[in-house]
Amino acid sequence: MSAVSDRLPTFPWDKLEPYKKTAAAHPDGIVDLSVGTPVDPVPELVQKALIDAADSPGYPTVWGTPALRDAICGWLERRLGAREVTHRHVLPVVGSKELVAWLPTQLGLGPGDRVAYPRLAYPTYEVGARLARAVYETYDDPRDLDPAGLKLLWLNSPSNPTGQVLGKDELTEIVSWARAHGVLVVSDECYLELGWEADPVSVLHPDVNGGSYDGIVAVHSLSKRSNLAGYRAAFIAGDPAVLGPLLEIRKHGGMMTSAPTQAAVVAALGDDAHVHEQRARYAARREALRSALLSHGFRIEHSEASLYLWATRDEPCWTTVAHLADLGVLVAPGDFYGPAGDTFVRVALTATDERIAAAVARL
Repeated sequence: MSAVSDRLPTFPWDKLEPYKKTAAAHPDGIVDLSVGTPVDPVPELVQKALIDAADSPGYPTVWGTPALRDAICGWLERRLGAREVTHRHVLPVVGSKELVAWLPTQLGLGPGDRVAYPRLAYPTYEVGARLARAVYETYDDPRDLDPAGLKLLWLNSPSNPTGQVLGKDELTEIVSWARAHGVLVVSDECYLELGWEADPVSVLHPDVNGGSYDGIVAVHSLSKRSNLAGYRAAFIAGDPAVLGPLLEIRKHGGMMTSAPTQAAVVAALGDDAHVHEQRARYAARREALRSALLSHGFRIEHSEASLYLWATRDEPCWTTVAHLADLGVLVAPGDFYGPAGDTFVRVALTATDERIAAAVARL
């Protein structure tokens, strides 16, 4: 058992526990802005779809129902501007974290194969490479990487943790570079619906990929846009030559989204109104927190999209975490996302309006 677990780093969130206790001791209670987990209600139409599908005694399919695939294809074309998307171009997954963690293994990568991801990044990119026993490395600009042996290039726009957005021209150049060197591009776009000072674009857009999905896969999730983190609902889209073998592997592994969840996703992807309502909630919380942090002496970098503010007081991140914990506010230290974040903290927008107001008052 330890042969697999020994490949993994220490689970970083355990290191926050002492600071969480400090913050929880505040007379008015903790304001937890450390984890980006939704707190607002699941949209009623999604709950109804889940309930209506509750009598699902049979096994669901890994590929999902035709209605689910239709909903994904329709959303990709309507929202992302993708063209000529068919069922062969889409694959439901059991939440995006599962996909990220196991994709290198399911692609058949192993010792000697290289996986690259941004210098500041979601820790699970590294975890996935470790599980496959592949070589992992970070980049500032992927085009500076040595392409020899590079099998998987992770993009993340909008970024977790920084909120940075890759522009259309930059994405186009990266895709072109990767194709020229035979490198698979997998773009994590889970925060694409949450652009504030930028309009994020997908690698599935024809202006980026030239009308071809060869060598590219996009990852999307309903956790943030629809408050469905508890449903574990996500999907990937792109090159059928990649998705086809993944579908077969996932059939053998039983990696299937539950039937009620599939029905809920169909409802969620077919409705834009609830997304606009949720965006408005986050926009108001973002503006309140941003102003309070700036007035408290923070500088905010990037953060033009996603559910976080990437903030610094130009001091060690754990000093900032301790300072805010004394105020009853818990945030994530930047070094969770790589050494380059060691003077930053990530402040999530995912708290109720009442708790956001409490944090603003304390700041």
